[in-house]
Amino acid sequence: MRYVDLHTHSDKSDGNLTPSELVDLAVSKDLAAIALTDHDTTEGLDEAIIRGFKTGLMVIPGVELSSEYHGQDIHIVGLGIDHHQEEFCQKLHEFVDSRINRNQKMCKKLTEAGMPIDYDELISTFPDSVITRAHYARLMCEKGYVKSPAEAFERYIGDHAPYFIPREKVTPMQAIELIRSADGIPVLAHPLLYGYGKERLDKLVHELKDAGLVAMEVYYSTYSQSDERDMRALAKKYELLESGGSDFHGKAKPGLELGTGYGSLHVPESVLTYLLHNKKNMYRNRQI
Repeated sequence: MRYVDLHTHSDKSDGNLTPSELVDLAVSKDLAAIALTDHDTTEGLDEAIIRGFKTGLMVIPGVELSSEYHGQDIHIVGLGIDHHQEEFCQKLHEFVDSRINRNQKMCKKLTEAGMPIDYDELISTFPDSVITRAHYARLMCEKGYVKSPAEAFERYIGDHAPYFIPREKVTPMQAIELIRSADGIPVLAHPLLYGYGKERLDKLVHELKDAGLVAMEVYYSTYSQSDERDMRALAKKYELLESGGSDFHGKAKPGLELGTGYGSLHVPESVLTYLLHNKKNMYRNRQI
């Protein structure tokens, strides 16, 4: 049996490998396929797909959209998207613009607090990346403002820290609609990471299913066997397909490996087969 990884990141968002390097790593691990799902950007997809074609690896074009649900960050992965679709690309650019505005304000706030960070410096330090708070944390370490990225988040830029500025976000329902507009499969990413209790998570999944959610991540790097069973049961309850992956970022998440997560993750190739079959049926009658 071969395996796939349907949740990965490159240096086009907050990973540290180029899309081509990510593909080469997947080939070295004998994965049957990967999905590149960078945060709010598709900039690395063409490179990854071309490299995949050259190496014989199937690369699924994807994205991970940040959204907000009652004050909580919720991530929706889009798999098999048409990443050249005009409306979809325009909306992604709007996401990036909202990040730019937020980042400029955060740079100013940190600078005024005695930790100078220039926005142009941030961009030049991490070229061709969609800047996230992980990049702030790394630069703050390099400048000696903090001893570790964890300290940066805890003291300065975490969700409830004094120098965090939220950016304008879409709802998960809007994210699902956007992914479907690009012929993609919307997937609820890492449901257990949101810290919801059983009833609250059930309510979220129910609402997202009504909004067009197709799958959820039953497989994830931090899940135990009992977690997988619970997520599989929840997916079955709402007739959702299974998906999952490592959420690989490279050096940004030490010890977390592509394909196997922290060691016990294995996403069967059949998971991708079912997803692609469903996608074909979903958009069979769409007008082109």
